Order: sequence, then structure tokens, then C-alpha cells
Amino acid sequence: MDKQSVQEEMYNALAYLAKEGHLEPGAEIVLGCSTSEICGGRIGKQSAPEVGEWVAEAMLTFCRSNGFQPVFQCCEHLNRSLVIDKEEAIRKNYTRVCAIPQPKAGGSVPAAAWKMLKNPALVMNVAADAGLDVGDTLIGMHLKSVAVPLRADFSSVGAAHLVMAYTRLPFIGGSRAVYTEA
Repeated sequence: MDKQSVQEEMYNALAYLAKEGHLEPGAEIVLGCSTSEICGGRIGKQSAPEVGEWVAEAMLTFCRSNGFQPVFQCCEHLNRSLVIDKEEAIRKNYTRVCAIPQPKAGGSVPAAAWKMLKNPALVMNVAADAGLDVGDTLIGMHLKSVAVPLRADFSSVGAAHLVMAYTRLPFIGGSRAVYTEA
């Protein structure tokens, strides 16, 4: 495992998610990530700050170059709060909370993202349009309804299990309802 391979796997997963999830510019993508799992360890037991930097950099690069809003989920030690750009947090009226993620209290990826963002904020929750869960970190609570699981011919980043989902509008009505093709 090296920086290039981890970043390529992240970029490929993000590109697949954006394409298959029909994400539009401005869409929020939430990332939950265990660097311990990427390195072949058990979640929460082998934080790898350097790997966190690789992953955060890949996420930020992809999102910035494609017009998406990156969101980084912290671990349970910070109640799965999220690192996000402060302007986005204010625009979406998200509830901000007070903490600065650390590798062993929030996670290596959110801690790295905090340092890489020009104006980071920590928020209690979001309603993202899509998400990547690298290492089974449980991002579902931060996705809009209705989440749609996305399968690909790849299923990992490093040694970590990868789960992806995008969201769609809820269907309402019944047998007489007519829906748009989107």
C-alpha cells in the first residue's frame, strides 16, 4: 500500500459514485473512513495519520475539480460529527459543534481534512447526496432519504471494505402516480 494506490482507489470510487449516482454540481459527498482498516488493522486500533492525509487529499482534489462539497465523518468519539467547509455549513444551516478532530479522537481523515480546508467547521449532522464508507464506519445517518446502495466491480480501498450509496427522491403517490425519469 502506498500513497498513489490509495489515492487512485479513492479517486476511482468517487468517480464511479458520481457517475452512477448522477450527482449534480454542489452535491455533498460524505466520507467515513478508517485508516486502520485501510492498513489491514481493526477499526479504531491503528490510526494512520499519513494515510488520513492521502485520503483527505484525494477526496478534496476530486470534489474541488468536479464541483462537489466534501464532508468528512468523524468517529464515535466525536459522536460522528462532520468536518465541512464553514461556508457550506452556514449556507445549509447545519448545527455547528465545538471540537477539533484528532487522529485518535475524530479520526485521521477528518483531522487531516480539518488542516487542509481553508475555513473548516464541525457540524452535528448533514443530509448528504451520496457517500463512501471505507472500513464500515456507518455513514448512513448522514445520507438523505432514500439511500440506494451502489455496487461496483471493486470493493475496497487498501484492505478496507468499501460501501457506496447515493440518494434519490422518495416516490410518493400510488398506482396513479407518474414519476419523472430522473
